[in-house]
Amino acid sequence: MPAAERAAQLRAQLLALDAAYYERAELLATDAEYDALFRELQALEADHPDLVTADSPTQRVSGRAAGGFEPVVHRVPMLSIRTETEHGPAGALAFDARVRRELGLGDDDPPVGYAAELKFDGLAINLRYEHGRLTCAATRGDGMTGDNVTANIRTIKAIPQQLKGAAPEVLEVRGEVFMRHDDFARLNEKQAEQGLKNFVNPRNAAAGALRQLDPAITAQRTLSFFAYGLGEVAGWDEPATHAGMLDALAAFGLPVSEDRTVARGGEELIAYYEGIAAKRATLPFDIDGVVYKVNSRALRRDMGFVSREPRWAVAHKYPPQEQTTTVEGIDIQVGRTGALTPVARLAPVFVGGVTVANVTLHNEDEIRRKDVRVGDVVIVRRAGDVIPEIVGVLADRRASDLPQYVMPTHCPVCGSAAYRGEDEAVLRCTGGLVCPAQRKQALLHFAQRRALDIEGLGEKVVDQLVDAAIVRTPADLYNLGLLNLVELERMGEKSAQNLLDAIAKSKQTTLARFIFGLGIRQVGEQTAKDLARHFGSLDALIAAAEQDDAEAKAQGVGLVGGAGETAAEAIAETSVQEVLQPKLEFEAEAPQPKPEKRARVKAPVLFPRLTSVKDVGPIVAESIAHFFAEEHNRTAIEMLRANGVTWDESAPGAGPRGTALAGKTFVLTGTLPTLTREDAKERIEAAGGKVSGSVSKKTHYVVAGAEAGSKLVKATELGLNVLDEDGLLALLAGEGGDDSPPTAGSDAAAPSADAS
Repeated sequence: MPAAERAAQLRAQLLALDAAYYERAELLATDAEYDALFRELQALEADHPDLVTADSPTQRVSGRAAGGFEPVVHRVPMLSIRTETEHGPAGALAFDARVRRELGLGDDDPPVGYAAELKFDGLAINLRYEHGRLTCAATRGDGMTGDNVTANIRTIKAIPQQLKGAAPEVLEVRGEVFMRHDDFARLNEKQAEQGLKNFVNPRNAAAGALRQLDPAITAQRTLSFFAYGLGEVAGWDEPATHAGMLDALAAFGLPVSEDRTVARGGEELIAYYEGIAAKRATLPFDIDGVVYKVNSRALRRDMGFVSREPRWAVAHKYPPQEQTTTVEGIDIQVGRTGALTPVARLAPVFVGGVTVANVTLHNEDEIRRKDVRVGDVVIVRRAGDVIPEIVGVLADRRASDLPQYVMPTHCPVCGSAAYRGEDEAVLRCTGGLVCPAQRKQALLHFAQRRALDIEGLGEKVVDQLVDAAIVRTPADLYNLGLLNLVELERMGEKSAQNLLDAIAKSKQTTLARFIFGLGIRQVGEQTAKDLARHFGSLDALIAAAEQDDAEAKAQGVGLVGGAGETAAEAIAETSVQEVLQPKLEFEAEAPQPKPEKRARVKAPVLFPRLTSVKDVGPIVAESIAHFFAEEHNRTAIEMLRANGVTWDESAPGAGPRGTALAGKTFVLTGTLPTLTREDAKERIEAAGGKVSGSVSKKTHYVVAGAEAGSKLVKATELGLNVLDEDGLLALLAGEGGDDSPPTAGSDAAAPSADAS
C-alpha cells in the first residue's frame, strides 16, 4: 500500500478511536493496539515529512470537547509525554542517556535526579483553584481546549473544594481521575442488578462518569483522584523540584500517590520500574506504567519541548495487560464435583507476560452477560498472576451471522443429563457415580469414614487405581485382588491385604451410610439419615425420586435437556471423550460470579414425595430426583448390590421415625466398651433421638464410658439420667425409657478422681 494511503488510513483509524473514547466513553481498541497504530503513523511521517498534516494525531493531543459541555481554554496547554516503547530496563537507560545528551553531560558528570511516579490509567483533569477555592475543572480535550466538568468533579470526595493553608492566588493542578478496583466491582454489581450492561474496565467507567450531563449520575460512581502536575500558577513561589511540588500539593490537601520516589541516574530508575512491576497486581487501581521526569525545574527549562512533548519526561510502560484476540471455540470442562465450566478457546495471544490460549467463562450467565460468541474479537486481560479473563467483546468487529452460544444438555464426558439447580449459576453433570471427570472425587467420598468407611483407601491409592484404569466406578473396588494392589507404589502385601479386608468389611453397611456415600449433591450425612428413616428402603427412595422427577419435567422444571442417554451409549463414548477432554492450566472450580435469576415454571407443589422428608426442601429434592433419574447412576448402584454391598433395611438407620427415643436428647462422654462414639450416635439418631455436645437441663440421658469427664460431673449435679453402654443398648431395644433421675444403685459410671 502506498505510504500516503496508509498514513491517511492510520489517521482515520486513530481519530475514530479518539472520538469513541474521548467523546462517547467507548473502548474500541486496547492501549497496545492504539499504541501500535500511533507508532506506525509516527514512523511513516518521519520517513515522509510531506505526509504530516495539521490534524494528524501525532501533532496534537487526542480528544476534543464533547457536545453538551462548555469549552474551557487551557491557559497552559495540557500536553502529553513521550512513551518509551522498550519494555524492561533498557527503556529507563535509554531515557537517562537521552537526557544526559540534551544537557551535554559527560560520563564523569554526576547522575541526573529524576522524579519517578506511577502512570495512572484514568482521565486527565485540570483543576483551577483561585485563592484556594475550586472554580473550574476541565478535561484535557485536545490539549488546548477541554470540557467544563466542574459540576461532576465536585461530586468526587477525594478532590477538595477548598485548599488548606495559605493558597496561591491561582493554582491549576493537573492529575488523574480514576476508579479503584473495589469501586469498579461494586458498580458492575449494581449494573447487573438493574439489568444493565457491565463496564469493560475502570478507566472506561471513570471516563463515562465524567461525561454525564447530570452530576447526580456521576455522584453514583465512586471516583478517585491523584495530583501529579501544574498548569497556570500565580502568586506562589513554585518549589525548585518536582518532588517538592508534589509535597506542597499534598500539604494543600490534594491527594498525591505515595508510590513515588526521587531516583539518581538510570540504575535507580530501573530499580523503581522493577519494584512497581512487582507490586502492580496488588495495587488497588490500574496503572499501565511509570513516569520519569527530570526533578529540577531549572534543568527542565534548559531542555524545553519538542513538538507536542517535553524532552524532560517519558512514560515507561509495562507489557500490556490487555490484548485482543479471537474466540475460536467454546469447550466444556467437567470438574471434580460435576460442574460444567465453559472455556473459551482463543487464538493464542501474549498478554501480561504469558501466552494465553484458554480462558474460563465460568458459567452460562457469564457467557450471556458478556455475550461471548465463537468468532468474536474479545479483549483479554491478565494482571500479574491473576487468571486471565475476557473483559469484553468488541461488538463492532462481530460478523452479523454469529449465533449465541448454547450450553450443552448432556455431560460431554459421560453423556449423563446436565441440570442447573434453583438459584445456581453452574450446570452440573448428574452422572456422579460413572462420570470419568468425577471418578476420583466420587471414590474418595464413597470410601470416607462417615460413608462406607474403607480404611486405607486414601487419595494417593485412589489416584493410582484410577490412573491405571483398575477402578472406574465404586463397584470395581469389590473386584480388586491382592495382585492388583501389591503392584501399586508403596503398597506392600500386608497393606494390600489390610485394604482388601477393609473393602470386604464395608460390604455390610447401613442404608443411611450408603445413601451418603453415593455423593448426591446437597445430601449430607444428616439428610441421608432422614431419607433412610423416612423411606425405609433404597427402592422406595428411588421410586419416589423417579416419580417426583417425572412430574417436575412434565411441569417444565428440572433438567436442561431431559433424560440422559443409556449407560451403554455413554460407556461406548467414554474413552474417546476422555481423550478430547480439554486440559487447562487453571483450577476448574474457579469462584463463580453471582448467578442471574432464571425464569422457572413453578407448579403448586414440586417434588412432593421427597419434600415430605424432614428438612428436605425443593432445592435438595431436585438434586436427589435428578441423581436417581439418571440411568447411569441406577446401573452403578445395581452393580454395587451385585458385588455384595448390603444393608439391613429393617435395622437402625432404615426405620421410620416414631420410636421410643423420638424427641430425646443424649450426650456422649468417655469411651464405651464396644461401641465407638460414632456408632452410638448413629444408633441413637436412627431410633429418633438427638445427640448434643453439651449437658444442660434439657438433656434426657448422658451415656458415660471409661474416663468420663466434666460432662458426667455436670450430669450428676443436675440429677440427669446416666447410662452405661448396656443401659443404652437396652433403651434402644425398647426395654427402658424412664426419664427419672438415676438412683444410688445405678450402674452408670462414676466420675473419676481426676474428672474435668
